[in-house]
Amino acid sequence: MASAKQRRERIERDRARTYEARVRFQESRVARRRRDNVVAGVVTGVVLLLAVGGQAMFYSVGPGAADESVVTPTPEPAETATPDDAE
Repeated sequence: MASAKQRRERIERDRARTYEARVRFQESRVARRRRDNVVAGVVTGVVLLLAVGGQAMFYSVGPGAADESVVTPTPEPAETATPDDAE
């Protein structure tokens, strides 16, 4: 039979092993969160750059670009008759 001292030592070893496992698990979770945050930041940055670049290309080269061959004439102000001219 195991003595009380041996049982106590076994229980302490089990508690220490469980504690170490929890600590390692928590550290791995923190590392994973940090890595996920970095990946999310990089992906967000790339998506923003693509969106801005796409808009710039659309309005400078694509169908949204201003056509220089078509010039919209600006209307010139017409002369209006003044009361002095009516006499």
